[in-house]
Amino acid sequence: MDFYEIKRNEKQRALLLSVDTGDFDAERSINELTLLCESAGAFVVGEIIQKRENPESSTYIGKGRLAEARLFCENKDIDLVVCDNELSPSQIRNLENILDVQVIDRTQLILDIFALRAKSKEGKVQVELAQLKYAIPRLTGKGKSMSRLAGGIGTRGPGESKLESDRRHILRRMHSLEEELKSIDKRRSLIRKRRQKNEITTVALVGYTNAGKSTLMNALTDAGVLAEDKLFATLDPTSRKLSLPSGQSVMLIDTVGFVSRLPHELVNAFKSTLQEAADADIILNVCDASDEECMVHSEITLEILKELGCNTDSIITVMNKSDLAEEVYKLLPFGKTVMISALKEINLDLLLDEIEKMLANKTIKVKMLIPFTDGSVLNHIRNNGKIINEEYTEEGSLIEAIVQSKDIESLKQYFL
Repeated sequence: MDFYEIKRNEKQRALLLSVDTGDFDAERSINELTLLCESAGAFVVGEIIQKRENPESSTYIGKGRLAEARLFCENKDIDLVVCDNELSPSQIRNLENILDVQVIDRTQLILDIFALRAKSKEGKVQVELAQLKYAIPRLTGKGKSMSRLAGGIGTRGPGESKLESDRRHILRRMHSLEEELKSIDKRRSLIRKRRQKNEITTVALVGYTNAGKSTLMNALTDAGVLAEDKLFATLDPTSRKLSLPSGQSVMLIDTVGFVSRLPHELVNAFKSTLQEAADADIILNVCDASDEECMVHSEITLEILKELGCNTDSIITVMNKSDLAEEVYKLLPFGKTVMISALKEINLDLLLDEIEKMLANKTIKVKMLIPFTDGSVLNHIRNNGKIINEEYTEEGSLIEAIVQSKDIESLKQYFL
């Protein structure tokens, strides 16, 4: 047995199950589920797709395919079955009893990957809360065997079941995490308000997971963010200063990647992180131009951005990996689009130019006289705009500059 076989056999061997009801592309979805399993560290041995109007209420798939799945698990030494839909507690329990292996669904798999990838305290809190929200309706007990007998007046009888105790413990933990998240959200809100007060322009990177956002972040800012060919390689948001060709500086923010049918538990838990995109001046929707599902992925991202209340007029579609793309994908109509390769640093200058063009609609060229006592105003213009000419007079600094439209009200007292 070679080294690859040894390493492969150390992973959990997984069988994928899917019910094709016609509500989504089952073939594409199970291919994505395979990538998710690989990101979680499992080795996918096989897959079973069954066409049905609705999933079987008790066992998810029908009796015939269930017997096929049981035989496959026995013959192929399967120790994990992953279903491509969210399962009810009874479906999980029935499948595990029949297949005699661990059974999880798509949501649980994504939550597991998030738990694996989260590094910051904020990310860990968000993931744990999402996992508990998912777990609490799926707690199952075993009748009296789960009960704890107690002695003394008022405590006789079966007492409190372990199930009830577990539920109370989880609810307490959820309340504690929600309070912690409120504190984190408040802190993030203050940071955003401080940026707005200081008139800092923000550009947010969004897009489907594994589209190359972290690679683009590194190429533009030398951020040193982990960039791997895995789904959800990075979760924690990163902010870096980005200098545009004109000399203007903006704040570039990386956000968590999206995936089709992203669990609501995660969308809700990561609201404070995703809010960075909603509040950004410009949004870069990074797409994998070499992926046949590029259009679908872009639409999923746009749907999530609309849910967050983002301004879709400020979106630039960034077709990454365009050097690997077929011509047919290059010709797809994506509106404001820039074709780049973040890895090979192709056309990054065109992307920066496109950002400046969009910002130009939010800027104005003015002449100003700024007293020497108001040096902080001059520093603000240098950091958030561009000074074209500057002269020193007895009254102060006489400048010609490009400033942002949102700064006009606070600066108009200095206009000539």
